[in-house]
Amino acid sequence: MKLNEISDNPGSSKKRMRVGRGIGSGKGKTAGRGVKGQKARTGVAIKGFEGGQMPLHRRLPKRGFWNPFSTDYNEINLGRIQDAINRGKLDPEVLITIDVLVGAGLCAKPRDGVKILGMGDLAQKLNFEVSAASKSAISAIEALGGAVTLLSEIKAADTAEA
Repeated sequence: MKLNEISDNPGSSKKRMRVGRGIGSGKGKTAGRGVKGQKARTGVAIKGFEGGQMPLHRRLPKRGFWNPFSTDYNEINLGRIQDAINRGKLDPEVLITIDVLVGAGLCAKPRDGVKILGMGDLAQKLNFEVSAASKSAISAIEALGGAVTLLSEIKAADTAEA
């Protein structure tokens, strides 16, 4: 093979349509845009325009509200955590934080933190450092000798020291 023999696969590239280049080209005169008017010109974007009638997206009432201060937790049940330990994804000796849970594949991304919920059974002592936990989860963890530290408590202690 030589440099002058290199070429694309047949049919891999197509010639560009050259518009406005004479009647014989099939795309001459108005270049496939119809005739005259605003839409025949370049740089036109009339999304949702209904000929002067009030557009549908403006006729319908606004609904709903998004609270910018809301928290979006990853919610994980104790049963899923025990299952991850059984499969060898989590080490029970390590302090379990959001980063550890993301690394084990129990959460896709950190979001606003993690909340531990009490569904399922836990078989061994674990220590958690999480954003939130339900009462049933805390009691189940502490019954086995584990501990739950909430991040809000850590922040409050840090600000009290300063």
